[in-house]
Amino acid sequence: MSCATQRVLRTVTDLSGPAGTLPMSSYNNSARFNEARRVAIFGGTHGNEMSGVTLVNLWVKNSAEIQRKRVETKPFITNPKAVEKCTRYVDTDLNRAFSPENLSAPEGDDLPYEVQRAQEINRIFGPKGSPEAYDVIFDLHNTTSNMGCTLILESSKDHFNLQMMNYIKKAIAPASCLVLLNEHPLLKYSTSRSIAKHPVGLEVGPQPQGVLRSNIFEAMRVILKHALDFIELFNEGMEFPPCTVEVFWVSERIDYPRDANGNIIAMVHPNLQDCDWEPLNPGDPMFQTFDGKTIHYQGPGTVYPTFINEAAYYEKQQAFVITRRETLVASAIRKA
Repeated sequence: MSCATQRVLRTVTDLSGPAGTLPMSSYNNSARFNEARRVAIFGGTHGNEMSGVTLVNLWVKNSAEIQRKRVETKPFITNPKAVEKCTRYVDTDLNRAFSPENLSAPEGDDLPYEVQRAQEINRIFGPKGSPEAYDVIFDLHNTTSNMGCTLILESSKDHFNLQMMNYIKKAIAPASCLVLLNEHPLLKYSTSRSIAKHPVGLEVGPQPQGVLRSNIFEAMRVILKHALDFIELFNEGMEFPPCTVEVFWVSERIDYPRDANGNIIAMVHPNLQDCDWEPLNPGDPMFQTFDGKTIHYQGPGTVYPTFINEAAYYEKQQAFVITRRETLVASAIRKA
């Protein structure tokens, strides 16, 4: 299968859960968590990422599909002005706006719209870092990169989320859903979902900005279905045994080559374009200058690039991120 082959979930018709979950039993050193009774699904954090916008608007009208026993699930459009304009944001990126400085800033109309919105969202679903914060927030995103279905994990120590992601991966197999771990202290950012006790990002692509593709829409919908099933099972007393989860740990951001004035002078090389998650080895082509010269990757070892040539990241001076493949061990979990 070539890199350009679209890495997207096919429609899953078997809606039963995955193998490997057990009824209540006893594991040594099980991690105990309170029931995840309050769950939110965010769409429109970026107003031109249409799968999440459309699904959340659908569920706002009729939430039956996302309700589960012992769970209250709230669909929510996070950036309505950006959704109305079908643009990523109005004043500043909402998915970078949930910093302590922004959330504690004095309220006022002089603040950027997204900072005002972040404060409002924090009041509804937080406060961030408090016992009153929502248990789980799913934040739905699209990417123009050829990433397929990707779950985003913010902490390698969040065993609840690791178990959930393992459950989802098994439920949709043989289709693929990879896990991106973004916890590097210099690279992670203050996401809208970060106000929850267990924040979960979901990226599905490739999909152009402002466009709705049926296969991407259905892939996102199926993943949310299994995620909510996991929460319901956990709340009902299912114990989940220890497991391992393969993750791609974000280690570096790579910018486009630029001249002395900051202008881009090269493109993603055709051998790398659309090859998200494929190994990039020392000496492999990485960029191609406008006059046809190849710039090779000079790193010390094999890495796995993703978010390759993401349209929204030109403004952030990012051509792609480099990840390293690791395996995390999740402890057994059960409700407290």
